[in-house]
Amino acid sequence: MGRSLGRRFGWFWAAYGVSTVGTWLAFDAFTLIAVVVLHAGPTEVSVLSAAGLAVGAAAAVPLGPWVEFRRKRPVMVAMDLTRFAAVASVPAAYALGRLSFAHLLVVSVVVAAAGIAFRAASGAYLKALVPPGDLLLANARFESTTWTATALGPPLGGFAIGLFGPVTTVAADAVSYLLSAAGIRAIGGREPRPGRADVSRSRAADLLDGWRHILTHPTLRPLFLNTVLVNGLILATSPLLAVLMLGRLGFTPWQYGLAFGVPCVGGLLGSRLARRLVTRYGTHRVLLTAGALRACWSVWLAFVRPGAAGLVLVIAVEFGLITCMGVFNPVFASYRLDRTATDRIARTLSAWSVTGNATVAVLTGLWGLLADLTGARTAIAVAGLLMLTTPLLLPRRERAPRREPEPAAATAPDRVPATAGRPRRRAGG
Repeated sequence: MGRSLGRRFGWFWAAYGVSTVGTWLAFDAFTLIAVVVLHAGPTEVSVLSAAGLAVGAAAAVPLGPWVEFRRKRPVMVAMDLTRFAAVASVPAAYALGRLSFAHLLVVSVVVAAAGIAFRAASGAYLKALVPPGDLLLANARFESTTWTATALGPPLGGFAIGLFGPVTTVAADAVSYLLSAAGIRAIGGREPRPGRADVSRSRAADLLDGWRHILTHPTLRPLFLNTVLVNGLILATSPLLAVLMLGRLGFTPWQYGLAFGVPCVGGLLGSRLARRLVTRYGTHRVLLTAGALRACWSVWLAFVRPGAAGLVLVIAVEFGLITCMGVFNPVFASYRLDRTATDRIARTLSAWSVTGNATVAVLTGLWGLLADLTGARTAIAVAGLLMLTTPLLLPRRERAPRREPEPAAATAPDRVPATAGRPRRRAGG
């Protein structure tokens, strides 16, 4: 993990780190503001969470092709500045006494759409920035950074809100996007404008090209179905577990934070083990094993009881789940980049994110209704049982690598020399 991947990757990593820290400092800040400042009820809070993802995903559909045929670094800077402007408008409106629920909803949509475009551009840029053999190392470093921020951000954010007020962490999140844009700008280097491989193709055809690539690829297709379902089930049950623990079971907020902060150490451990495991056992075996093991934990959350024993159970379950995710996520991210041609990465990652966000929004709404009908514990148990079936969607056999033809060197982004050397509980993919 200590080997340098070059100065340009260092700036990219720093930009990712500061943005991730800002995001986790502001963990659930919009929900808190909606409840404490705007006195929103459960229905409005659910709408804020689900609609932001769903509408943001719909708005991001045309962004995939738009990102694909543009230089990736300016796109990332533009998306960071867009998110800065949107998020910074919240504390500004609060200070002026003009903050409204509709304002929060619009900001959540803008941030979700810009986030999808940013991830699409950053994945394509990463593949151009580091040699193919270092993709796993780079993604492991991003994964390690994410879990560190996940462990430290929410407790620090909660302390800051208690000390300085409800919009403090939102302001910090806005600044983090500005710093991220500055870091990406500092990477430097020349990045030629990508050319369109087939000028006869219509712009409408480009909209579906990411999904077409995923669904016709023999190993990306099952991984797509697996990751979208797993992430959707994990995130859809997060608010139900919060309601169960903080309500019926009587856990305090600090105990709830402890239950999900301590297990993030497992994410650090898993991300550091990922490269070693791939070297020893191979990519396919690690994907299959870690992907199957991460499905075995969530069902046990349905058995949480009050008191210390219940807290220990949640910590143990989350530690096991997050450790498996820490191994799976960087291996999966590197495999996806390796199996996708440079001139199709942005559309593929955009399609993946759009589907993932839409799935989370739909499943969150469905599991909220299920919890109303059957209770939070039953809904969590149903999600856990469904999780046990998700390994069936993983690719069972290792196939010969299928890589799309790379674009001509004249239109591909510059690579650095080989000697120089990617948001609740987080889910992978």
